[in-house]
Amino acid sequence: MREEEIEKLRGVVRDCVSKHLYSSAIFFADKVAALTNDPADIYMQAQALFLGRHFRRAFHLLNASKIVLTDLRFRYLAAKCLEELNDWDQCLSMLNLPHHHTNTSLIYLDKDAAAAEINISSAICFLRAKAYEALENRAQARLWYIAAVKADPLCYEALECLIEKHMLTCDEEATLLSSLQFGPEDGWLSSFYSCLTKKHDKESVVEAKFRELEKESCISDSSDSSITQTLKTNTDLLACKAEYYHQCGEYQKCFELTSVLLEKDPFHLKSTLVHLVAAMELGNSNELYLMACNLVKDYPQKALSWFAVGCYYYCIKKYDQSHRYFSKATNLDGTFPPAWIGYGNAYAAREEGDQAMSVYRTAARLFPGCHLPTLYIGMEYMRTHSFKLAEQFFMQAKTICPSDPLVYNELGVVAYHMKEYNKAALWFEKTLAHIPSPLSELWEPTVVNLAHAYRKLNGAAWLGVELKVMAAAYCLGQFYLFGWMYHEAISHYEKALALSTRSVSTYAGLAYTYHLQDDFTAAITYYHKALWLKPDDQFCTEMLSVALVDECRRGVDPKIEFRRSEVFV
Repeated sequence: MREEEIEKLRGVVRDCVSKHLYSSAIFFADKVAALTNDPADIYMQAQALFLGRHFRRAFHLLNASKIVLTDLRFRYLAAKCLEELNDWDQCLSMLNLPHHHTNTSLIYLDKDAAAAEINISSAICFLRAKAYEALENRAQARLWYIAAVKADPLCYEALECLIEKHMLTCDEEATLLSSLQFGPEDGWLSSFYSCLTKKHDKESVVEAKFRELEKESCISDSSDSSITQTLKTNTDLLACKAEYYHQCGEYQKCFELTSVLLEKDPFHLKSTLVHLVAAMELGNSNELYLMACNLVKDYPQKALSWFAVGCYYYCIKKYDQSHRYFSKATNLDGTFPPAWIGYGNAYAAREEGDQAMSVYRTAARLFPGCHLPTLYIGMEYMRTHSFKLAEQFFMQAKTICPSDPLVYNELGVVAYHMKEYNKAALWFEKTLAHIPSPLSELWEPTVVNLAHAYRKLNGAAWLGVELKVMAAAYCLGQFYLFGWMYHEAISHYEKALALSTRSVSTYAGLAYTYHLQDDFTAAITYYHKALWLKPDDQFCTEMLSVALVDECRRGVDPKIEFRRSEVFV
């Protein structure tokens, strides 16, 4: 057979592959390989067999060829066959090349592929990482995922695994991104990757990243050169923005954005996940029910589908059923973080603290870059009044993610419970400093907590005044320090009321602060407002009686009162 005829057959094989006619591709590729015995044709035949899901036959063909010992492409395809066969040990043995090393700088220098191709070394590193993860060696998997993305920043799958499976802390993610060697034309990709990572940075920094990407444009090849295409409406970018809104606590804005995204692309799973958690935070059980039904119908083998069912039952407070479906989601995919968090929260909602902490500990082990399991363990310890242990876990969560305001809020709460009001006020102030402005109603309890801490603070201790100076100040009648702290407390209570007017604790705290300042009229007013919201509040009822008595006694001359008592006697 002439060379032209063989080349024509090769073209037929390529066309069959592009049209997904894999049996035809296998048939013609087999004839070409038999006629030429050329390594390239053998590789083409093996690819056709792989795409046709004849994995054992493809592996036998590649393994029988001696080229598999020297050619990385042959070695990689043979390992991919073993991956599909779930033979992970042999897959690692196949990839165990002498010149492969976890020194990622050496791997990067090995890049000899064309500029438009993913480096084969990066693909091999990624496959090794998957094999180690399947064998539950997560430490090695993490190293090889990092090696894969460093070998070629275009290997998005490796970065996606590191981020979605929370293998890196916030600082490690930032360090990795700064170490990637992007080409001069890939600046947009660097910005996009930074948007995919944890979004607890300052509001101005995150918003600047989104604005930069939205401006990224491409001039169309059409005759009208003024027509440009931008990333502003890109689904992945908007899903990142929705995730950012969720992390900021802007659940309504997040829900509205994901609703638009799912109308445009109803099967975009990242948007679906963010939509589910936003709907649960808003208590939108109808939306959760519809989403869960559709997901179970379309993706019965995906953890996300049963996670959605668990979210629905959690939203309607049927925690037994939610616990069952979160558990099913973790069984389907043990590396799906939201299912583990939901699983632990379902136990916690039923006040089964031991089971909840067991789940959280498993999640903390599986996802070392996620601070939420550690944070929730601290919350469980705080619920049982083990404040020192709770503080230790909160500090550990802070190490993993030092920019999440929720961590600082919990540190403030535990310090308040330990009567360390100075420290509590500092943690609450740090919480508010990490929250994007303007404050939403979600953070109203933090503002109230800060006001409580200010009210509890001894003004002299706050400013470091020694006991001798404090005694002298008392003798001189200069206790203006206490007045300053009460003023700060009142200021923060009023800020909390601007966020929510339905909080009993805010009105009670404000009333009690005025009461301590001997402003009985204002105190009585706010005690009444608190009791209007909660008529059976014991503290406000008792303190209102005290305030009324104090108000009645105000202005009564002590001498007249003494004479009245004498007459009575």
